[in-house]
Amino acid sequence: MPTTPQRLSSLIASCRGKRVVVFGDLIADEYVYGRVARVSREAPVLILEYDTTQVVAGGAGNAANNVASLGGAVTLVSVVGRDDAGRRLVESLKSAVDRAGLSRPGGYHTPVKTRILAGGIHSAKQQVVRIDRFAAEPVSEAHRATAERVALKAVKGADAVLVSDYGSGLVTPKFVAALAASIKKQIPILIDSRYALTRYRGLTACTPNESEVEQVLGVTIDDKPAVLERAGRTLLTRTRMASVLITRGSRGMALFEPGKPTVHIPIFGSDQIADVTGAGDTVMATMTLALAAGGSFEEAARLANYAGGLVVMKRGTATVSAAELGRAVRSLARRSHGAAEAGDG
Repeated sequence: MPTTPQRLSSLIASCRGKRVVVFGDLIADEYVYGRVARVSREAPVLILEYDTTQVVAGGAGNAANNVASLGGAVTLVSVVGRDDAGRRLVESLKSAVDRAGLSRPGGYHTPVKTRILAGGIHSAKQQVVRIDRFAAEPVSEAHRATAERVALKAVKGADAVLVSDYGSGLVTPKFVAALAASIKKQIPILIDSRYALTRYRGLTACTPNESEVEQVLGVTIDDKPAVLERAGRTLLTRTRMASVLITRGSRGMALFEPGKPTVHIPIFGSDQIADVTGAGDTVMATMTLALAAGGSFEEAARLANYAGGLVVMKRGTATVSAAELGRAVRSLARRSHGAAEAGDG
């Protein structure tokens, strides 16, 4: 079936109600906003006058929020602390996110990424520093075993599974393989892994960004089509995935499938990006839902490209709604139709 705007619009509608299980690491994305007051006398640094603090769900939480925003029925399975960061993270989850799969053991500290943003009264606030607060020890075996038991129950009857591995130790390749084997019907299973991508095998798709690909393969892609092609094909071979979608920032995306030509998808929207925080979660959520709704890999990738282009124009950890995605598809269709008419004239 051709990838037309009408087909993509139909696919967006078909995403509604698809049941997705999101399993993986929860991170509290904390934003501290301030106003530049002056330069300190103590050191050559800026003094910021504190304004507000916002905590939102990052990692698997952001992926789950994006699935919910796009109309999916999402169950989130993870571990989160009883600390203030964990409480505020859970509060930031959309009401449509099923939280029954969250375990909150005592003594567990929620990972926090704190971003300090500063600006003047009449200027947009820019990130000046990020502080990561992760536990020195990985997730305990007991906490991981609890989450795994919940995940095995949650995937029964699911239309798709999205796995988000940020390296805490909660997600392991061994368990993901067991999880996939436990599912009796064939459904999309997608993996987003920051540090162990090539250890996951035989799943439906992965969506690494270009820098992650460069790191795992020890290459530099830049504007070298041959290097990009080899990298994508190498990942397909090593992971035995049905598809690999490499996101390339302002260069768009590249979709690889075994035995098919590479599909290069140009960036949607402006290359004047506001914030890339969490954009990978948006791409993964959109692709997962589109595949669950019966889309092809190319259709899912093109919808994910629209969603990624929309979310990077928003500041902070953000989501994209089905309505926004539909408007983006229709707007591009109108521009393409207008260009075609101008050419005929």
